[in-house]
Amino acid sequence: MGDPASSLHLTGLNTNQLEATSHFEGPLLVLAGAGSGKTRVLTARVCHLIQEFGISPEKILTVTFTNKAAGEMRERITKLLGSEPIGMWMGTFHAMGARLLRRHADRLGWDRSFSIFDSDQSLRLIKSVQEELGLDLKRWNPKAIRAEISNAKNRLEDDKTFQLETQSGSELFIRTVGQVFSAYQEALQAQDAFDFDDLLMKPVELLESHRDLLEHYRGRFSFILVDEYQDTNRAQFRFVELLARAHGNLMVVGDPDQSIYAWRGADVRNILDFETAFPSARVVPLEINYRSKELILSAANAVIGENVNRPKKILRASRKGGDKITLVETSNEKDEAQWIVSEIQDQIHSTQGLSICDCAVLYRTNAQARALEDAFLRARMPYQVVGGLRFYQRREIQDVLAYLRLISNPKDKTAFDRIVNYPRRGIGHTTRKHLTRWAVDQGVTMLEAAGRADEVPGIRTAGVRGLKQFADLMRRLSVRATQATIGEMLEGLVEDINLIKHLNNEGPDGEDRVRNVIELIAGTLDFDATLAQTIEPDEIDTFTELDLFLQEVALIADLDGLDPGSETVTLMTLHNAKGLEFSLVFIAGLEEGLFPLSRAYDEADALEEERRLFYVGITRAEDKLFMSWARQRRRAGDFTYGSLSSFVSAIPDKLLEYRKSNWLSPGPYSKPIAVQNRGYKISHEQDEAFDMNQDSPGFVLGERVIHQTFGSGAVIEISGFGRDMKVKVKFDDVGEKKLLLRYAGLEKDWP
Repeated sequence: MGDPASSLHLTGLNTNQLEATSHFEGPLLVLAGAGSGKTRVLTARVCHLIQEFGISPEKILTVTFTNKAAGEMRERITKLLGSEPIGMWMGTFHAMGARLLRRHADRLGWDRSFSIFDSDQSLRLIKSVQEELGLDLKRWNPKAIRAEISNAKNRLEDDKTFQLETQSGSELFIRTVGQVFSAYQEALQAQDAFDFDDLLMKPVELLESHRDLLEHYRGRFSFILVDEYQDTNRAQFRFVELLARAHGNLMVVGDPDQSIYAWRGADVRNILDFETAFPSARVVPLEINYRSKELILSAANAVIGENVNRPKKILRASRKGGDKITLVETSNEKDEAQWIVSEIQDQIHSTQGLSICDCAVLYRTNAQARALEDAFLRARMPYQVVGGLRFYQRREIQDVLAYLRLISNPKDKTAFDRIVNYPRRGIGHTTRKHLTRWAVDQGVTMLEAAGRADEVPGIRTAGVRGLKQFADLMRRLSVRATQATIGEMLEGLVEDINLIKHLNNEGPDGEDRVRNVIELIAGTLDFDATLAQTIEPDEIDTFTELDLFLQEVALIADLDGLDPGSETVTLMTLHNAKGLEFSLVFIAGLEEGLFPLSRAYDEADALEEERRLFYVGITRAEDKLFMSWARQRRRAGDFTYGSLSSFVSAIPDKLLEYRKSNWLSPGPYSKPIAVQNRGYKISHEQDEAFDMNQDSPGFVLGERVIHQTFGSGAVIEISGFGRDMKVKVKFDDVGEKKLLLRYAGLEKDWP
């Protein structure tokens, strides 16, 4: 073993960081506080295993929270080692699961060229299943059903287990979920598809049911490292336990004070009970924060100290001093947004070296972004929204990807349904119903049925012609896929269906869509399958370039779209901010009922998680922290009158400076007190579908929708917001209609 003092990866580590890095065999728990250098420790430990202990990179498995983090860590390791760690597996739990399934899906009854359904595709399939079962979509909310199915999978409950546990004594909704769950899983397998939760659950099933594979991967991965362990769920815990139990060489890094994903099934007990699960575990705390000024960290410690269910620890700041935290009272959400924009402008002008890319605005719910975006647009200040409509979620991109998915997997009925009549080929809803029924009776795929449309009773001549033309097109594209790169194939596809012309005909928005499609083509031309992180070098010939590209696209997360180098202010929810840092941070919307959410008061654990989320927000700030609240805020269409969040009361008064916006009366500012109910309507639990849902979808211009009475059409205008949001839709059969969104019952439709 070499001299540790001469190892580049150990340079500058503090005592505890060095202890964690130098650990060799046996379980290790690193309790890494915010800004304490955990990524550096993980990187250094991988280098130490390879360089000092002689461990082959292919014996190491490293699990990260995002694909972006995995890429950055691999780059750092390569730089420190002086060469690529060839053979090392590194990525998210979902990416690792997809990688295992690509190798062994046939053991579970799937083809290895399976599709990965994102949340939109899985929701569409659940709706389709409900319709087949005769379950009213309005009575049985498909999103609520999907959430229950997702929670069950994260608990490692398959459809049969779920039904056994809920068939008696459970409420009707849960029994209905069980009915949909079984049909949904059958539909997924029939289409050779996995949803995102399957990427966690199915690898566990694979390892538990095939002893030879379990022994192989236990031997393959002699050392396992897991980042952000506090946000793992039951399926992720079991996956790690299966691989690490025999040898015990498991290092987990995390911070119970930053566990903020219980609503996704994460269980903070995984990290709190690690020493119970692995009794011989060594525990190393990282308690020096290198990110935030001392004053900011003092506020963070005071806030998180209010929680009961946490290990007692205090982060110490390496950066002393700091400006007081600015707490500003504003009139309403518009006033708040304008104040934030103005303050960013003032700070940039008065602070040498400060750029707008050093600034971030954080908020509790996605709905808050609207007023902020309006203010940034009016001020002509560049900004990026993380977690908004991602590039690969855009309608025109999803359309093109559906063609690629159907080429890759001809069983993908969801992709078939999306593109069979896009661009229009005279294939209406009735034609598709006849085709679907016939395909089921004959036991063939929808694509094969389309090629035999002349055999299907009830379909008119125009429909037969359109279906056969579509089937011929897909056959030509499939042949081309075996002969050309994905970029060349995509260029040919766009030309074959005359997509650019169709998009340009949509008007100004069409021009933006054309640019997005061109950008997609550019990305595919640059795609190199040999660089894919989800495949072994010797397996490149096993999968097509198209399979690997589609998998990479499916695994892209919200944070992977963040461009830290862009000259923009970053807007994002507090959940999306975890792991990031900015010189200036604004936390907006600090009102009781909004942050914390009102529903958090129903359970002590939920309230503690909200407080942890506040702690995460505070510890994103390096130099200066601003917090704002509004006396009134329009939420879900109604004005609510608010008081300052109770979370702020934990921060000592000496750490705060109080200000008012220009909209409010000037004069000395005294510490705010809770606003009394003066007969105003105070409601913090308005329609959550419009306000609180982190994943709440919206409609965008040009998007295809379907109305129960008016049929299919395209959104051509959007106005208002919340409960007052209106859309103008140009319906194919009845022309233009202006509808109040909350009553319209619009569903997204295939183009």
